[in-house]
Amino acid sequence: MKKRHVIIVGGGASGLVAAISAAREGAQVTIVEQKDRLGKKILSTGNGRCNLTNEYMDVSCFRGDDTTIVLEILDKFGYQETISFFEELGVVLKDRQGYIYPISDQASTILDVLCMELEHLGVKVLLEQSVKNISKTNRGFVVRTAETSLLGDAVILATGGKAASMLGSDGSGYTLAKIFGHKLSPVVPALVQLKGKGHFYRQISGVRTQAKVSLYVNGVYVCEDTGELQLTNYGISGIPVFQISRYAAKALYEKKTVIAEVDFLPSMSEGTFENFIQKRLEAHGQRTAENFLIGIFHKKLIGLLLKASRINVNEVMNTATKEQINKLVSVSKHFCIEIDGTNDFEQAQVCAGGVHTSEVNLQTLESIYTKDLYLTGELLDIDGICGGYNLQWAWSTGYVAGKHAARGN
Repeated sequence: MKKRHVIIVGGGASGLVAAISAAREGAQVTIVEQKDRLGKKILSTGNGRCNLTNEYMDVSCFRGDDTTIVLEILDKFGYQETISFFEELGVVLKDRQGYIYPISDQASTILDVLCMELEHLGVKVLLEQSVKNISKTNRGFVVRTAETSLLGDAVILATGGKAASMLGSDGSGYTLAKIFGHKLSPVVPALVQLKGKGHFYRQISGVRTQAKVSLYVNGVYVCEDTGELQLTNYGISGIPVFQISRYAAKALYEKKTVIAEVDFLPSMSEGTFENFIQKRLEAHGQRTAENFLIGIFHKKLIGLLLKASRINVNEVMNTATKEQINKLVSVSKHFCIEIDGTNDFEQAQVCAGGVHTSEVNLQTLESIYTKDLYLTGELLDIDGICGGYNLQWAWSTGYVAGKHAARGN
């Protein structure tokens, strides 16, 4: 019986696992990758250490217009299957509070074992070849690059989205999906820095501080996250910003007003902080306003908070009015930044948006429009929060698509 030929467009995380999955099912597999090596984006994950999954695996950690598909796919290849998959490839893993890494702390470990398995399974790899067109004939799929033409029984689009195009995901997969009638939710940067209006950023650039960041769109609360906030010369960054950024980017795309409210003291309620300030006034009210706040906030932040409270940095603190004290408490807990942009796709870790999940079979990831065409990973309108969820989505969708593409069902 003739082996089915599965052509995988894209040699990133989902494409590599799709290739292994299909080859293990007995298919002949070819990967077409436009970069000069496979898995470049894998090497940059987890700050080069590769946070490849997370023990806490829940649908709530994924976002998209319709996340129904997430549970279906994770049921087939989720956290435990991912652990077993990489351990069987020879990787010793370690757990950092539920965040899973290779014990080597090198993302290259993950890429190396995947590539070794591809070689072991006889997967053919074509590098530095961009797919220009895909068509379906009565003989199968014809996949064309500038250099060659391939004939396959099934095609898996594993191209990634538009984030970090230097590493391979340049948005070309969306164009290929559209050939077969697929429609997209608007694609915007996610897990990305946010740009703010105002001229005060340079004075606080470089500050890292624990904070809660809450997002409001057209005055309506959307979401929040707490963690280490990084202040830049153009706006805000850090994990809590990344976690809310996809909602900010979507709202900006829709021309809505976006406000990020920063709580610079999330460990205290507003009432507790107000009482704290009153007691501190009794003990240290003779200090200047600037010196009064040293020990509470980063020194670069102090000037900004005092200016917003209309308190002179050199003013003796116990001469400040009750109104000024109340304002200081308020701006410390509710510092509002109007967001007017995000950094671009090149700085984003992933994209939000993509091919509607209603346009693929929830069980197999096969296109509902074209038999034997499968879509995986970031190409679909699903993105995860920080913590290994986007790689998990890549592994899971790649495995499921590869298995069914090889079987032809």
